[in-house]
Amino acid sequence: MIASLLYLCFALADKKNIAFQTLGCKLNFSETSAISRLFEKEEYDKVKPTDDLDVFVLNTCSVTNNANREARQIVRKIKRENPHATVVVTGCYAQLKPDEIIDIEGVDLVLGAQEKFKIKEHIELFEQDGVQKIHSCDISAVEGFNASYSAHDRTRTFLKVQDGCDYNCSFCTIPLARGHSRSDSIRGVLDNIEELSLNGVQEIILTGVNLGDFGKGYDGNKRTEESFLELAQAIEKQGLINRVRISSIEPNLLNNEIISFVAQSKCFMPHFHIPLQSGSNEVLGEMRRRYKRELYQDRVETIKRLMPDCCIGVDVIVGFPGETDAHFQETYDFLHALDISYLHVFTYSERENTLADTMPNAVQNNVRHERNAILRNLSEKKMNHFKEHFIGQKRPVLFEKKDKHGQMQGYSDNYIQVSIPYEADRVNSIIDWEIS
Repeated sequence: MIASLLYLCFALADKKNIAFQTLGCKLNFSETSAISRLFEKEEYDKVKPTDDLDVFVLNTCSVTNNANREARQIVRKIKRENPHATVVVTGCYAQLKPDEIIDIEGVDLVLGAQEKFKIKEHIELFEQDGVQKIHSCDISAVEGFNASYSAHDRTRTFLKVQDGCDYNCSFCTIPLARGHSRSDSIRGVLDNIEELSLNGVQEIILTGVNLGDFGKGYDGNKRTEESFLELAQAIEKQGLINRVRISSIEPNLLNNEIISFVAQSKCFMPHFHIPLQSGSNEVLGEMRRRYKRELYQDRVETIKRLMPDCCIGVDVIVGFPGETDAHFQETYDFLHALDISYLHVFTYSERENTLADTMPNAVQNNVRHERNAILRNLSEKKMNHFKEHFIGQKRPVLFEKKDKHGQMQGYSDNYIQVSIPYEADRVNSIIDWEIS
C-alpha cells in the first residue's frame, strides 16, 4: 500500500504541464484538439496557457500579417512567463516562414505541415538533445490526411474531412501552407462520426480548406465514386447525428444536387456559408476566382427558392489591389440586393509569394478599413432583417454551455443565435424555442 502511494506521488511529480493555443480558422481548432489528444497519457496534464508550463504549443494562422504578428507576441509572452518551457510552433505560419519563426527568441521547435501530428516524438527528441530545430519540407512533398475534430464540449464539433487546395487564387497562401487537395474517405468520416455520437455530440460542422472538393485521396487523386454529395448522403443514411452543418463551400462546387439534398435532409441544417470575395466580375477575375457573380446569384436564388428559411453567410474581401470606388460600390449594391443573412468581411492583407502581392494600384489602408466598416454595417442590417422574419416562431435550438455572463447560448437550425438564462439541464439539448 505504501509502495503504491509512493509510486503515485512520484508519477504525479513527473507529470508535465502542457498548454495549447490556436490562431485562425475552425480547421486549425479541430487540428489542435486532435494534437492535444496525443498527450492524454499520464505523463502530461493539459492546462491553460496562463498556468505554469513545461510545454507550450502554438498552432498558427497566416492569412494576414496581423496573424503573424499575434503569433510572435504570444511566443514572447509565454517565454517571459515560463522561461524554462519548451515552445513549439506549428500551423500555416510555421510552414510558410519557418526561418522567421525559429529566430523568435524562445522558440525551440518549428513543425511544418507534414510534421505537426508527429509532435510528441519531436518534443521527446528535443528534451533529450536540447537542440533548436526546424522540422519541415517542401509543401509539394506533403502527403497523407490526418483526420481531426474539436472535442472541447459535447454540443458542436468541427470535423475535418478535407485538407489542402488545388486552386490558385491570387491573394491566397493556403496552397503553399497546406499543400494539394486531399480528403478522408467516406468510411473514415463515418467512423469518426460514430465515435463522436457515442460521446454525446449533437451537432457536427464539416470542415476543410476546400470542402466541396472532397473525394480526392491522400495522394490528391480522385477516389472512385466519392464526392461531397455522396459523403453527405452517407452521413444522412448513417443517422447517428441530429444536426450537420457545412462550414463553407465554394459557389462553383455548390451544385443544384447538393442544394436539393440539403433542402430535403433530416439532419443537414438550412444554413450555407458561401465565399464570394467580390461583387465585381472584374475584381473576381483579378482574384482568379472560378466563377462570376451571376453564378453566385443563381446559387443564392436556388437556395432561397427551395429553403426560404435558410441562413446564408458570405465571405468578402475589401481593398484588393486595383479595387476602385466603383468596384466597391458594385460589391455593396450586389450584396445589398441579395437575399443573404450575414457577411464575414476581411480587409485585404499583402502576402508574400502571391500574385496579388505584385499587382499595382494598392488600395490605401484607411480606405480598406472604411470599406470594411461599411460592409460590417450592412452585415448587421442583413442579420437583423433575417431574424425579424422568425420573431414569434418556434425553431429547434441546440443550447450550449454557460458563458461568462451567466447566460447560455444556442443556435437555431437556421443559425439564429439565442441567449437565455443558464439552466444546467438544457445544456446539449435541442429545444423548440420561440425566437424573440
